[in-house]
Amino acid sequence: MPNWNSRLSVKYNDGSGEKLITPIDSFQPTFSMNAEAMHSIEATHIGVIYMPEQMSFSISVKAIGPSTAQLTKLALSGQPFSIVLEEVEEGDPEWSLSEVLLDGCIITNASPTNATISGAPVATFSGFALGGRVAASTINPPVSVGRSSPRSGNGA
Repeated sequence: MPNWNSRLSVKYNDGSGEKLITPIDSFQPTFSMNAEAMHSIEATHIGVIYMPEQMSFSISVKAIGPSTAQLTKLALSGQPFSIVLEEVEEGDPEWSLSEVLLDGCIITNASPTNATISGAPVATFSGFALGGRVAASTINPPVSVGRSSPRSGNGA
């Protein structure tokens, strides 16, 4: 049974060292690996044309504490950052992925909710990543996508 000893966090470097933003309430990544069949006058489906990968994300945080202010500062400055799944302590695997890293993230949209009488307001930040890395929680090596490992194979 998992102990849930891991958490999502945002890491960035402001010149004075690595900084950590946590807690992150929700994280929704979207990975789009587009490919199109290549045709000719003589035959169909003779090859494949790969399009660039697209990685986008949406992060939600409660608008209490410094997390929202730090993410807003990153958005306004256009500073790249990383989104990581950080293990707090060793133990049984808790997720299907042992490592998630989106690198070179840029926030393109920030939308806070209205303050209400009950509950804390939530701020949602959306953007894209220039690269990524995931590792399954088995013995398999990590797999990189995006700028850190160009796609290889046949294609026009």
